[in-house]
Amino acid sequence: MRSARADRWRLPLLGALLAVGLLAGCDSDEPYVAPTPSASSDAIAPSAAAGTLDQLERALRRHDADAAADLGSDGPAQDTLRSIAETAAALDLSDVTFSYVTENGQVAPDGTWTAAVATTWRISGFEDTPARAEVEFAFADDGTRISTVGGGVGQSPVWLGAATSVRRTSDTVVLVADGVIPIRPLAAEAEQALVVARRVLGQRAERLVVEVPASGAALHAALGLPAGTYDAVAAVTTSADGANVPGRPIHVFLNPDVFGRLGPLAAQVVVSHEAVHALTAAPTTTGVEPWLLEGFADYVALRDVDLPVSRTAGQITAQVRTDGVPDQLPSSADLDSSAQHLGAAYEAAWLVCVTLAERGGEEALVELYDAVLGGADLPSELRRRFDWTIDDLTRAWQAKLTSISSVGS
Repeated sequence: MRSARADRWRLPLLGALLAVGLLAGCDSDEPYVAPTPSASSDAIAPSAAAGTLDQLERALRRHDADAAADLGSDGPAQDTLRSIAETAAALDLSDVTFSYVTENGQVAPDGTWTAAVATTWRISGFEDTPARAEVEFAFADDGTRISTVGGGVGQSPVWLGAATSVRRTSDTVVLVADGVIPIRPLAAEAEQALVVARRVLGQRAERLVVEVPASGAALHAALGLPAGTYDAVAAVTTSADGANVPGRPIHVFLNPDVFGRLGPLAAQVVVSHEAVHALTAAPTTTGVEPWLLEGFADYVALRDVDLPVSRTAGQITAQVRTDGVPDQLPSSADLDSSAQHLGAAYEAAWLVCVTLAERGGEEALVELYDAVLGGADLPSELRRRFDWTIDDLTRAWQAKLTSISSVGS
C-alpha cells in the first residue's frame, strides 16, 4: 500500500522532471512551434442544435419534406432527411419529438459533433403510447444543420434511416428499407397473418406492424442490441423501441439476411408466428415458460397448414431417432436464439401445445395461454383445465414424440 507521505515527495520530483524537459526544449536549435490547439467544446452549440431539432419536428408534423431536407448539411444528409419526412408521412406518425440530451464527444476536425437525442414516435390509429429511443444525431454549421441520423452509440430506428417503402391499410403497416425484400408479398403475408391469428384468437387480433431493416446489423442497431444477437433467426417480435416495457407499441421485426432466403410458405408461417406474439403482447410478459410462448405461436401459425408432420417436426423427430426423447420440456436454454438445435426445440415446443390441444381442446389451450400470460400459475392452470401435472404433460408429450418418430423409420 502506498502512503500519502510518499506521494508528497513524488510531486516535487514530477515538477522537476517537467521543468527539465521544458529547459531541454529551449536548448534545441529547432525553432519552437506552438502545437495546434484541439477543437474546444466551446464550439458545440446545444441551443442551436435543439432549435434545429425543433425545426425538424415541425417539418415532420406538417409533412413538409422540403423543409426537412433544408436542414441537411450536404446532399446525402438532405436526401436522408427528405426520406425521413416521407416515411413519417406514409406511416402517419404522431407524437414525434426530438430532445437534445448531451453531446457524445468533442468537435471533429470538420466542425461536426454528435449528440444523443431522445426521440419519440407512434403510428396514429395503431398505437396509444409512443416508442422512445436515444438516437445519435451529428450536427454541423454550429448546430444549424444535421449531417447524419442514427448509427454510433444510440439506436437507429428503421423509419429514421435511408429510403423506405411503406404499405398501410386499416389493420396492417409494413415498413421496409428500400431494396431489401419486395414489399407487396410481405404486405400480403401480414394481412394473412391476421386471418390466421383470428381463427384462434378471435377479433382481438386487430392490427399488426411489421418492420424490415436494411440488414441483420441494422436490425440490431434498430433495437439497440449487441451485434450477432439475432443473426440466426428470421424474425423477432419486441416493442418498437426494443425496451419491452408494458404498454409500448409492439412490432414484428424481420431479419432480411435470414427471412429473405425463405420460400413463400415458410415466410408466411414465420410472419403468422410472430403476429401471435405481437397480438398477445407476449414480449412484455415475464415469468412465462418459453415453450408455452413459442409453442402456442407455432400452434396458431401451423394450425391450418397442409404439411405432413415429417415437415413440421422433421428436426425434432430426427433428433429423437438419434438421441431418444428429451427428459424434460424445452427449456429457456433450448429456445435461446443462440442454441445449437433451435429448430428442433421450436418443433418440440409446438408439439407440447399440440399435445395439450388434443387433451383438452383448442379453447382450453387458449385459456391456459391467456391465463398464464396474465400472471396465473402454470401448474395450477394445467391441473384446472387439463387435469394434468407438469409430469403428466411431459410423459404425454414424450409419447407423442416417440409415436411420430417411429413413423417411416
